Amino acid sequence: MHDATDAELITRILKGEREAYRPIVLRYQSRLHAMVMGMVRNGEDAKDITQNAFIKAYENLSTFRIESSFYTWLYRIAMNLAIDHCRKGIRRKTSSLDDSVAPRDDDGTIMQSTTIDNAHKALSRKELQKRIFAALDDLPEEHREVVLLREIEGLSYKEIAEVLEIPEGTVMSRLFYARKKLQVALKDLMQDR
Repeated sequence: MHDATDAELITRILKGEREAYRPIVLRYQSRLHAMVMGMVRNGEDAKDITQNAFIKAYENLSTFRIESSFYTWLYRIAMNLAIDHCRKGIRRKTSSLDDSVAPRDDDGTIMQSTTIDNAHKALSRKELQKRIFAALDDLPEEHREVVLLREIEGLSYKEIAEVLEIPEGTVMSRLFYARKKLQVALKDLMQDR
């Protein structure tokens, strides 16, 4: 069942084979989560939104056009949920000690193998990530969307146009202006390299 195309799986689901949805979820969950995480910047919120996107897609499968790209349709649903979430200003607090700074054992204690060097490198990466996310947050929503879909998800201009339901020329224009704004915001980081 895992080798079946999206269209084949959806056809089976619509005929009553509910278990045919699992391969679709497995196929797209990590990519969808990454995109949502880029928008909301909180792991728990991203998990919730990703799960809600799959639920909403499942509940509305009868409206999906089989000849279309399921991936694009699903991304549109997830993107809309992430945008709604950001507009509401809902954001959970993140822990002050991230696992990338200090990895933990299953019981939650900091692992002994963490070295000062690794912690310093992880902290530097974390600071860089914060700066980049802050610059992304300063972008208008329409610019942030295209940057995430192009640079994080690797979608083509055509795919982005389909996801956002805008012309390809608009995608290119938004991406151009978003990149310019990011270059200005991160100019000092570029000079350090």
